[in-house]
Amino acid sequence: MLYQRSLEIERRLEAVLGMIRKGTYSTPKIAEKLGVSIPTVSRDVTALRQRGHEIRSERGDDGWRYVLASDGNDRRNRRARSSTEAPASREAR
Repeated sequence: MLYQRSLEIERRLEAVLGMIRKGTYSTPKIAEKLGVSIPTVSRDVTALRQRGHEIRSERGDDGWRYVLASDGNDRRNRRARSSTEAPASREAR
């Protein structure tokens, strides 16, 4: 039972991330499409941000929506590059 619940949450997080990647969904629209509450979507977005996805809210002509600034892997790769490049820049001084 516990495994099934975890699997459902992971699938929902993937669905939320997919909708955010499209850049046309707001919290209420995501909640309606997935059949969950607005607070659940807010928790899902928080969980995705904690996993490294750069999700932000943007106001459009038709209201607010989520957009993905970049993929979470890009953020981790930038951090890894900057930590390896920092010693080289100190040596150049």
